[in-house]
Amino acid sequence: MKVLMLGWEYPPEISGGLATACQGLAQGLIKSGHKITFIIPKTNIELNTEQFRLINASNVILTNHFDNINFSQLNNIIPNIDSKQFLNIKVDKYKFSGAYGPNLLEEVYWFAVVVAKLASELEFDIIHAHDWLTYLAGIMAKEVSKKPLVVHVHATEFDRSANINKQIYAIERLGMFTADKVMTVSNLTQNTVINKYGIPSKKIITTYNGVEHKDLVPASYSRSFKDKIVTFLGRITYQKGPQYFIEAAEKVLKKDKNVRFVMAGTGDLMPEMIKKVADKRLSSHFHFTGFLKGEDVNHMLAISDVFVMPSVSEPFGITPLEAMRWNVPVIISRQSGVAEVLPYALKVDYWDTDSLADAIHGLLSYKALANTIKNHNKEALENLTWENAASNVSSVYSTVA
Repeated sequence: MKVLMLGWEYPPEISGGLATACQGLAQGLIKSGHKITFIIPKTNIELNTEQFRLINASNVILTNHFDNINFSQLNNIIPNIDSKQFLNIKVDKYKFSGAYGPNLLEEVYWFAVVVAKLASELEFDIIHAHDWLTYLAGIMAKEVSKKPLVVHVHATEFDRSANINKQIYAIERLGMFTADKVMTVSNLTQNTVINKYGIPSKKIITTYNGVEHKDLVPASYSRSFKDKIVTFLGRITYQKGPQYFIEAAEKVLKKDKNVRFVMAGTGDLMPEMIKKVADKRLSSHFHFTGFLKGEDVNHMLAISDVFVMPSVSEPFGITPLEAMRWNVPVIISRQSGVAEVLPYALKVDYWDTDSLADAIHGLLSYKALANTIKNHNKEALENLTWENAASNVSSVYSTVA
């Protein structure tokens, strides 16, 4: 099947787990025989092979005539552009930043314009749109091509923000209602889609993420000190629970001083978390690395003794799986989708910092417990492959295409 896939990032353009999920799923689908054309706003590497094509939307010329576009639909979606304006666009190309910045909504609208243009030219059987950023583009591609649309919900506005953005919520809801099928990354997210967006349950199916499987050599990475390392890796925002990680760290350090806590990532709460660590006089045991990717992530996970994901709201959560690949025992919040596929992982409520501290201390202090968790992790990972995820997605395709 020929798939027109829409995303906001794809390696090496990475800002979080979405890029990893898009790449893993695309590669899994290719292995099962599908041909993927993947469009993202901006990339320095365009690819064009027999089974995979990566298109940089910033390079798409927009001045050609758009015979196949329904302009009434376009007007409903793209504000301040009528058909006459659109047919006489003065710029050859729209240059996307590809970032999650102040012009994000404008870029989301223009991404829909570019994808509408491409959808009138490309051959494909189905449209697969990842997260709200591409839902308008998916709707326009469906309008132009009359091909079925599947939207993939990796997160909702209720997972990203304590203050719901009404415009983003409206785009999410429109995308889900317009789609022929809605895929969610967990049952937790499926319940949110049903209860918060009013999408009929019969239209939704859960398709879990996977993780890349390859031989890893943790010993090839060095550490510069003997203290044990407990790692938090993710955006430093309220939804990821960094404050609970710090509170648990304080309790662990009262029992064991030979522990270092690492908070890897960036986010709006980073200054506040640095201050919190300083106020608690934990700075000598705490490290803020900033954003990590690629080999730096591998190095961090390889030298970790415990990985913690204390998320307040986590639709899935790929990073615990990445840590498990490095044979690191993980602790996850019960409020995460990945908890559904890791029956033997240590789970705590995000707000219960006493239980979190006990779990960290237990894994650091008792090798038998840590080894038991590691062995169960290996068993769980065997079924969590991108090939299996792709097989489930292929089944969804077959119901609408």
